[in-house]
Amino acid sequence: MPRITRVYTRTGDDGTTGLGDGSRVRKNSPRVTAYGAVDELSSHIGVAIAAGVSSHLAGPLQRIQNELFHLGADLCVPLAAQASRPVPHVAARHVEALERLMDELSESLPALENFLLPGGSPPAAALHAARAVCRRAERDVLTLSESEPVRPEALIYLNRLSDALFVMARAQNAALGVTDPLWDSRA
Repeated sequence: MPRITRVYTRTGDDGTTGLGDGSRVRKNSPRVTAYGAVDELSSHIGVAIAAGVSSHLAGPLQRIQNELFHLGADLCVPLAAQASRPVPHVAARHVEALERLMDELSESLPALENFLLPGGSPPAAALHAARAVCRRAERDVLTLSESEPVRPEALIYLNRLSDALFVMARAQNAALGVTDPLWDSRA
């Protein structure tokens, strides 16, 4: 566990940052953009938790935040360097856990008959915002994967997580008795 005694280092004042393998890259590089979006996603999930999600969602969301930290660590260390610098990463078991969660939550939700608008209750709206950030993180990791190797589970996990966040937003509204806002295609 790292011990951080001082938050500022001044080493990034030139627009670069250090990766987990010790190399330095520009702060707007595809790798930093990708793990930055994952960090932003975790922050949005924290906002949803703080907004008062139902207790049956808080535990899974906290677990997901830890998994996102694994994903950020994985993205921070290039795959070629991970043999000498192993880091946690998301795996098939994490994707399967998201699928089980969605199946469990979906059992008590009505079938969708229309597209939904983000909103309803404040915690559900926060989960919808997290879902949108998750989609961007997925796009950013895909962009990184076009120039550097990325563990395939990273993209699969983010794709499944965006679906899970959508289902959790619906479950949150249902738990509070709030109707999901529907898209009016004639508005």
